Amino acid sequence: GEKKGKEGSFKLSYYNEYKSYLRPSVAAVIGRTMTTEILNKSNTNIPDTNGFEKMTIDNVKSEGQKKKGGKMNLKCPKGMRDYDPSQMAAREKVFEKVKKCFKKHGAVQIDTPVMELKEILTGKYGEDSKLIYELDDQGGELLALRYDLTVPFARYVAKNKIRNIKRYQIARVYRRDQPVMTKGRYREFYQCDIDFAGEYERMLPDAECIRIVCDILNSLNISQYTIKVNSRKILDGIFEVCGVPTHKFRPICSAVDKLDKECWEEVKREMVETKGLEADVADKIGEYVLKKGSADLIDELRSPAMLGSCTRACEGLDEMALLLEYCDLYNCGDKVSFDLSLARGLDYYTGSIFEAVLTSEESVGSIAGGGRYDELVGMFAPKGKSIPCVGVSVGIERLFAIMEKRMENTRTSTVDVLVASSQKDMLKHRMKLLQELWDADINAEAVYKANPKMLTQFQKAEEEGIPLVVIIGEQELNEGTVKIKDTSNREETTVKRNDMIKRIQDLLQRCGD
Repeated sequence: GEKKGKEGSFKLSYYNEYKSYLRPSVAAVIGRTMTTEILNKSNTNIPDTNGFEKMTIDNVKSEGQKKKGGKMNLKCPKGMRDYDPSQMAAREKVFEKVKKCFKKHGAVQIDTPVMELKEILTGKYGEDSKLIYELDDQGGELLALRYDLTVPFARYVAKNKIRNIKRYQIARVYRRDQPVMTKGRYREFYQCDIDFAGEYERMLPDAECIRIVCDILNSLNISQYTIKVNSRKILDGIFEVCGVPTHKFRPICSAVDKLDKECWEEVKREMVETKGLEADVADKIGEYVLKKGSADLIDELRSPAMLGSCTRACEGLDEMALLLEYCDLYNCGDKVSFDLSLARGLDYYTGSIFEAVLTSEESVGSIAGGGRYDELVGMFAPKGKSIPCVGVSVGIERLFAIMEKRMENTRTSTVDVLVASSQKDMLKHRMKLLQELWDADINAEAVYKANPKMLTQFQKAEEEGIPLVVIIGEQELNEGTVKIKDTSNREETTVKRNDMIKRIQDLLQRCGD
């Protein structure tokens, strides 16, 4: 700080020389301060290193206090939220049912990093690529937060040279989308994915994906839903027959994907004005994509006047007929609708695609979606060798939005036994009882006061839904017993201390049944 030179210049050179030794936030504040001083021709000396920390805190506090009348803004980032204990209890129940269903179908669990190399994610999502959260250079690596779990899974399969796997993954993903919190659309949210990678008999795993979605929704007592199915092969065949240039297949597919939110006139306008498609070609597409049905629609589309002359479309129609047949065998065909408006906007789909939507008044958009992506793994494999894949992702956040409205008085505590005492100076005896219960792997707790009132202890048990209360006092100590109270019916029984664990386990088993 004793260096001499032109006014202000020695300060800037000092800063540039030593800023690498400072925390980034400190260096940024000091840099701004130096620039301001030079512009104002200030003669203020550079503060020593003991002043850097204080300057940073003061600047940050002053900037944060410009809003909210001097108070720091404590809101969550846009499209993200906190969850209270009752909401977390409801979420855990949903996660447990989803995971149980995945395991029932023989899937194994994996996990992948929340960040991927940027090059892994880019070019895989079509127009949705703009929603990827990109990060600053991290020591020579360009990174991005994962947009979904499918592309990281494909990278995982290629990296580990896996030939065959049925996996599930439940994890957070991130999208720089416009959030609609009330409908479960966030920027940070969970996805629950199950995928089949490897050679399987045609359409068998595709049909099982649909059955899995039905199993999950039924387990959550959601009965009013439809699973729309289609095929990218059929859509590409429609575009080919209607005269869409090959290089415009994906952009036009992305426009068709908006038919669940917009009317045909709006979609057509995008095709013509934004995508550069001829109006008469768009009209021909409209004659197809507004159709829906089942096996009868497949027969209609096979006619020479429709798609019968297109080899790719006929291949997709054959697969669709097989998919509908297998869904009937899996007893979920009544929930399936062959819908030509379904397009799924992501670029990596190559065959069957499906999407579950609610048919009740609780409209939250798509609650599950997926499809076949036979070429994605080949994009990462060293020799470009493809591994056929198909999978489905459950939009768990949108299910939570529904379940939160339905679940009232959800128990947040996992405690099964509350240890209570009816007299003073029983703290150590309550602690001893807790130790015995914990050793027996029983969830137990006590009020954290030396001499709590009996009423306070009973109120805690009832308010938190704790099934049993174990009571100890002078009489119980002398007799070698404890009292066990059932909070649901307030019945109280006395048992020998040696029989306490077995008795509690029996009562808890009965409560669970």
